Amino acid sequence: MNERPLKIGITCYPSVGGSGILASALGEELARRGHEVHFISYERPFRIAADSPQIFFHPVVINDYGLFKYPDYTLPLSVKMAEVTRDHGLDVLHVHYAVPHATAAILARSMLPPAQQPRVVTTLHGTDTTLLGRDPGYGPAITHALACSDAVTTVSAYLQRETRELLAVDRPIDVIHNFFAPRPPRRAREEVRRELGLKPGEAMLLHLSNLRPPKRIDLLLKTAASLKLRDGFKLVILAGADFTPFLDEVRRLGLEQRVIVREKVTDIEDYLQAADVGLFTSEMESFCLSILETMCFGCPSVATAVGGIPEVMEDGVTGLLVPFGDTDGMARAVESLIQDPARRAAMGQAARTRAGKLFSADAIVPLYEALYRRVCAART
Repeated sequence: MNERPLKIGITCYPSVGGSGILASALGEELARRGHEVHFISYERPFRIAADSPQIFFHPVVINDYGLFKYPDYTLPLSVKMAEVTRDHGLDVLHVHYAVPHATAAILARSMLPPAQQPRVVTTLHGTDTTLLGRDPGYGPAITHALACSDAVTTVSAYLQRETRELLAVDRPIDVIHNFFAPRPPRRAREEVRRELGLKPGEAMLLHLSNLRPPKRIDLLLKTAASLKLRDGFKLVILAGADFTPFLDEVRRLGLEQRVIVREKVTDIEDYLQAADVGLFTSEMESFCLSILETMCFGCPSVATAVGGIPEVMEDGVTGLLVPFGDTDGMARAVESLIQDPARRAAMGQAARTRAGKLFSADAIVPLYEALYRRVCAART
């Protein structure tokens, strides 16, 4: 029996970052499978094209009233969620991050008559548990939002455990890992490497992130400075934010000729397929979508063994894990891959295989579809 397509509202932070990328890719994949997808946010997610079929964008207008010391987003977001749900008959509001998104969805649901109320699915990506969950100004609101959601998911088993422990949550939490659905590169590998000024035989190390403090860009640069192959590599950083605050450290470490920064790149696949080794020095990660992105292009990574990263990459098979803070160990691990192309290629192939088997759209999106149908079937 063919089940009817669903109408799904998605709210996320539309900027560069793992949660926004995942939510955007999920919306595209759901639309490709015949569902109707409505993004509700203050900006269109940066990877969603304006002419994507079956995908609609509803902007939230944020007014800066003099009455309020700070502009409010939660209330106008909740009103827009209720409006879109009513006008388009949404079955599900899938929100990424508990506050303010789940809070707004729960409020929006309460604005509608029972027959029009959508189911609320909340996906936790990390910060709402590991950072805001510890803040007494946010923790109770997060706990309430999770208790009132029809389903809660986390992107790793690590984050599921952290959520239960930090927020004392005893409700069911589904683990649905992130996925990555790469687009075809627009440029050839050698064209990208020439544009970056890479010489023949020179290794391209790749880091991509939003540069927030947990990414530990200071340790990333220190690791690069610790490499003995001073003329044998370039570190390419795809920055989802302004890199200016780190320029003094680049100069202090003498890395001006080694570090290349590209800010707010949308066609990341061009750079992923040109890279030799990924490098990630985070102090905490719930999953690390960037590592998965490198894996999809057959690129092994050297990363810190923190949070959910060991769920993504298999140490010694698809890349190398190093204890957090050991920049010398990170540098030696990078050097070992640069100096052994055969090992690097074997790890890259294993990484590509693991990504396709465990973290592809075909593996992950049906889990979300099943979850949506499960919560909709529970409607009384």
